Amino acid sequence: MFFKLFKKSFKNKPLQSKKTKKTKSKLSETKKKVTEKKIGVVTHYFPKVKAGVVKVMGEPIKIGDRIHIKGHTTDFKQKVTSIQINNKSVLKAQKSEEIGILVKSRVRIKDIVYKIDTDKNKGDNYEQKKSKK
Repeated sequence: MFFKLFKKSFKNKPLQSKKTKKTKSKLSETKKKVTEKKIGVVTHYFPKVKAGVVKVMGEPIKIGDRIHIKGHTTDFKQKVTSIQINNKSVLKAQKSEEIGILVKSRVRIKDIVYKIDTDKNKGDNYEQKKSKK
């Protein structure tokens, strides 16, 4: 009798494999076009404070940008939360400047830093939010 009740309770439930197929198709439709541009190279790493020194060689980098750091053994993405030039915090760094940024993982010399652009029409959201306050 217990087996009959147990068997009935599972008859009306849908299979999980059907649900996962639906969610995967929805995710593929909502993906944005992602492009990465090379913006710099890591020149030094400070392990105690988890900060890396980056020589900016491409377009400017600002707080709030998403970056991808890739090297021989390094490969991670993060959002830029802090930028310093000569121990002074700045909002933006131009080409040919050496900056210090906080990183979530160890970086090595000669690792390449890429800027992630998800939408080309996006604009400067960080400065727009700050000016509204």
